[in-house]
Amino acid sequence: MQGDRVHEGKTAGFQKMSGPSEPPVIGAAPAGASDPATVSRAVQEMFSSIAPRYDLLNHLLSFSVDRWWWWRAARTFADVLSRPDARALDVCCGTGDMAFALERSAAPSGAQIFGADFAHPMLQRALAKANGNRLRWVEADALNLPFADASFDLVTSAFGFRNLADYNAGLREFLRVLRPGGQVGILDCHEPGGWMGKVYCVYFRRILPAVGTAISGVKGPYAYLPASVGRFPAPNEMKERMLRAGFQKASWTPYTFGIAGLYRGQK
Repeated sequence: MQGDRVHEGKTAGFQKMSGPSEPPVIGAAPAGASDPATVSRAVQEMFSSIAPRYDLLNHLLSFSVDRWWWWRAARTFADVLSRPDARALDVCCGTGDMAFALERSAAPSGAQIFGADFAHPMLQRALAKANGNRLRWVEADALNLPFADASFDLVTSAFGFRNLADYNAGLREFLRVLRPGGQVGILDCHEPGGWMGKVYCVYFRRILPAVGTAISGVKGPYAYLPASVGRFPAPNEMKERMLRAGFQKASWTPYTFGIAGLYRGQK
C-alpha cells in the first residue's frame, strides 16, 4: 500500500540519545501503575479482562486490516520459516493470531512455532482456536522468558511489545533467546503524520475507545490503547534502541499509511 517503504537503521546514522550506554528506560504506563511490577500486573489484568471479545474488537476496530498485517509480517520471514529445523517464538501472543500466521507461512516445512503470553485467559482462547494443531503455548512473562539462550531462529511480537514495562529489557530478552543470525519482528501501531494522521487521530482517540468500551463492557483498556501508542518510541528512536540492545541491523516498514509498521532486526 501507499507509503509502505523500508527505513533502514545503522548505528552511525542516528542521533545519540542521553545516557552513557543505552537509551533511557521507557515502557508502558497504565493509569495507576508506578513501577515495573505494577505496570506488568495492570497490563496482565487489563488483557485478561477483555479476552472474551478481544478478537471481535480487533477485527471490528481495524476494519479487518489486522488480518492482512499479520499475514504480511509472517510472509516477511518466509525464508526462516521454510526451514524444517526452524524454531519461532511469538511473544505477547494474545489469542494467537500472529502465531497462526507464522504457522501458515511455515507450512509444510515442519518448523516449530511457540506462542507465549502471561495473560491466562488469552492463552485459553488461543488454545481453543488452535483446534489441535502443532503450535505450542507457554504462559510466560516477555521480560523473563523460560527458554535457554539461543533457542530460536525467529522472535516476533504483534501489538504487544508496547505494553512491556521496559522496552530496552524486552529487546535484550528477545536478543538473548535468538540464535546467532536469528531475526526479530515487532509489529505494532503507529500514529501517522500529515492529513492522514489528523483524520486517524479523531477515530483512534475518540471513536475507537468509545466503541471498544461499549462492546467489551470494560472501561479502561480501550482508553489505554491510544495513550500507549502515543507513548511508544517513534521509528527512528525504536531502531536506535534495537541497535543499542545488540541487534546488528534494524529497519521499520510502515503498513497502511503508517497506521502500523514492522520493526525488523537481526542478531
